Amino acid sequence: MSTFLITGGAGFIGSHLAETLLDRDQHVLVLDDLSSGSVKNIAHLRSNSRFRFVPESVSALNILAEMVDLADVIVHLAATVGVFNIIESPVRTIVNNIGGTEAVLKAAAKKRKKVIIASTSEVYGKSNAASFREDGDLVFGPTSKSRWSYASSKVVDEFLALAYWREFKVPTVVARLFNTIGPRQTGHYGMVVPRFMSQALRGQNLTVYGSGQQSRCFTYVSDIVEWLLLLASIDKAVGEVFNIGNPKGTVTVLSLAQMIIKACKSNSKIKFVPRPYADIEIRIPSIVKARNLLGYEPKIDLEEGLRRTVAWYRERK
Repeated sequence: MSTFLITGGAGFIGSHLAETLLDRDQHVLVLDDLSSGSVKNIAHLRSNSRFRFVPESVSALNILAEMVDLADVIVHLAATVGVFNIIESPVRTIVNNIGGTEAVLKAAAKKRKKVIIASTSEVYGKSNAASFREDGDLVFGPTSKSRWSYASSKVVDEFLALAYWREFKVPTVVARLFNTIGPRQTGHYGMVVPRFMSQALRGQNLTVYGSGQQSRCFTYVSDIVEWLLLLASIDKAVGEVFNIGNPKGTVTVLSLAQMIIKACKSNSKIKFVPRPYADIEIRIPSIVKARNLLGYEPKIDLEEGLRRTVAWYRERK
């Protein structure tokens, strides 16, 4: 048995990761200040004797140090996320993301604990590559556009993680996550699937930005969890960056809206509105590197992922 510390463990992905680890008889520590996570996401886990939740930020350095000492592996998911959040609070985005990652890495360095750093497809910025590779160039817009502050902060997180490995031999792995979907995801910060589902289930028009021809891939959360656990378990992943996503789950945003209306059995229509921020036309990963090392392929296709997610939302209407 191992002990995993999950920062941001009361969030969408973190709560699913904690749940899976407990199902596999591991010990789980969760550190989360609930700024975007929720105790509801982990309520069903708190009676488990192998689970401990501390409602604090990674900036609480003494508490962080204590929990890192108890852990064998750290999965760092805590971050300020969501396009709307980022545009409205660029300072908090930059400070929380870079400062939080630095705090986790400093604490892990004392005993060289393995750290999985959750990064994002946003780091590819304005790249127009048909398929993003981990060794591809990262292309950002001007610093005058706060839209790019999140991507830039996560790039610094990646540089920090890899630098701690090279300079201090802290075993770090960077996972670039592409759009994850599933139960417990909130649409409060601009995530498209929960936003569309909420609108469809209420019979409202689904608001599609621009022409809706932007291409995105969507990955069900259980596949993301499997990838993260494999990255945590394989030594050859240390010091490397991996795309994690499902290229087969690629659709245009307009097609996604139509699929969600169908999955929700809704009479909603589609309403096209101007884009409120700079957007990216294509965001599709190459997962050759992850597939070759981990031997894992996504198990849940987009239609099934949407069905499962809709079922969860219906239960809570």
